[in-house]
Amino acid sequence: MIKSQHLFSGAFGIERETLRIDKSGHLSKTPHPFDCEHITRDFCENQIELVTPVCESIDKAVSSLEELDRYTREILEQNDETLWLYSNPPYFESEDDIIIADFTGKEKHKRIYREVLEKKYGKRLMLFSGIHFNFSFSDAFLKELWNENSIMPFSDFKDDLYLKLYIQLMKHSFLLVMLTAASPYYSPSFDGDTSAPDEIRLSEYSSIRNSERGYWNRFIPILEHDSIQSFVKSIERYIKDGKLYSASELYLPVRLKPKGSNSLENLCQNGVDHIELRMFDLDPSYPLGIDKTDLKFAHIMMIYLLSKTDREFTAQQQIKALSDHKNAALICPAPELINRGMAVLDEMEKYFSAYPDAVDIIQYEHEKLNTIRRYGAERFCKSCRCISTA
Repeated sequence: MIKSQHLFSGAFGIERETLRIDKSGHLSKTPHPFDCEHITRDFCENQIELVTPVCESIDKAVSSLEELDRYTREILEQNDETLWLYSNPPYFESEDDIIIADFTGKEKHKRIYREVLEKKYGKRLMLFSGIHFNFSFSDAFLKELWNENSIMPFSDFKDDLYLKLYIQLMKHSFLLVMLTAASPYYSPSFDGDTSAPDEIRLSEYSSIRNSERGYWNRFIPILEHDSIQSFVKSIERYIKDGKLYSASELYLPVRLKPKGSNSLENLCQNGVDHIELRMFDLDPSYPLGIDKTDLKFAHIMMIYLLSKTDREFTAQQQIKALSDHKNAALICPAPELINRGMAVLDEMEKYFSAYPDAVDIIQYEHEKLNTIRRYGAERFCKSCRCISTA
């Protein structure tokens, strides 16, 4: 167990995507009504993204999100609009209802990028919304580890640590999907069936966007992880070969991000600033779309994963990691996958045994896999018994 007064310190940020809808519940067709760096757009003109500033705790990041959410709703209410707080989109008649974000001027390249995505993937996948959780360890904590374990320069040590963490998070992303999937219901219009505007269907997935039906590349990216430089070069090869338009088109559940401009050149030259987890569904059970405890669990999970020394991530392991991630999005994941998740939670409880608050959070998540508390599981899991109903 790592001993440090800075163990739980760090920098935290939340990005939350939601769709603007009119009073009838249909996709809004009005222009983006905000001119604010913290209230921007994602793929669609009606897809609002709230971006909190960097905060020193999850509690403060959630409070910041709450302030942004309140202000956004006040402005939208004046326009007879509101937010659709679900990961799956509402009813829409055709892709003509999906308006690409209208970036202009210096940001025109963002629109061009979205037009490329439209031609390659269609527009309906753009309607998926979720939450991205950004995190970095404090430099004080990292320097303690560096002083104890490394003779390499601090910047190299930091990049290597985040690269190891990236590998472990990719291997364990299935667990975060199982614990936070919250979108089993969807409009049949997503399947192209517009005959019943008021109909809602129950999917076989508890999170369609994380499942095989989600927004994935047309191929499985196989990356190199020996160093940040080799990692970047392996992405650049896909861009050069025309398989990716840019690094932004690399649709994996975890990303390594530099400070400032989010470019491969910046990442290669200046190293990793923070890590981004992209698999969280909007959970309609919570006013802000996220359970704060789930974010705290993700935080302590990242601390725990630092104890894993295995950094092997072969092509076969990368393929399996993505397969596990997609299979975890099923309402009834394979028992083997659930058992693996249980084992990780058991190990985490032992690892954090000296920290009662962390143990409470882990036990909260453990209960989701021990019972049928996972969102959307009740309809299926009692019959297939993929998890205990005791």
